[in-house]
Amino acid sequence: MMTTDPVDGPTPAEMRAAMGHFASGVTVVTGQDDGGPAGFTCQSFASVSLEPPLVLFCADHRGRAWPRIREAGRFCVNVLNEDQRDLCDRFGSSRGSRFEGLDWTTSPWGAPALPGVLLRVHAEIHDVHPAGDHDVVIGRVHALDAGDHSRPLVFYRGTFGITGQEKDSVITKPSGNGFTSVHSTVTSQRAIRHSPSSMT
Repeated sequence: MMTTDPVDGPTPAEMRAAMGHFASGVTVVTGQDDGGPAGFTCQSFASVSLEPPLVLFCADHRGRAWPRIREAGRFCVNVLNEDQRDLCDRFGSSRGSRFEGLDWTTSPWGAPALPGVLLRVHAEIHDVHPAGDHDVVIGRVHALDAGDHSRPLVFYRGTFGITGQEKDSVITKPSGNGFTSVHSTVTSQRAIRHSPSSMT
């Protein structure tokens, strides 16, 4: 029996709400060029390979920081702990200077290292794959700096942390046989600003 692939798909809002059911950590990807330090908040980060040591992150094409980090060629992934939501807000905002008043240092590999994080991954850009409105960036890891054993900052269903108190709404959308209910999370406007995979 032949089936026909659907030509439509979820809207950006539906995609964001549905993917919010996958809990993720929060990182800040940093780099430095001739113009100074650059960085952005990023949820889409993962280990790719142990041998050779490779990681990946996803960067929004519309971001200001990513083109500068790409030009620099090296980056640091700073994994945030649960008490560093202020860093997430700082590097996720399009307003203000992200490094102003921040006690950061330059790593031996030339990228900004943020204070008090759970982990720093020092890497150079190995490959870049365009994918829709993002780039999938593969990095070759040079060194790892593990911090303390505090808890990670987690983003889940439109908010920070997992409390068991998350509220659902229902989006009703047309389907081939009527209507399909798609559950999504009711989020504040502030949380929605932090829901994309990369906030450049």
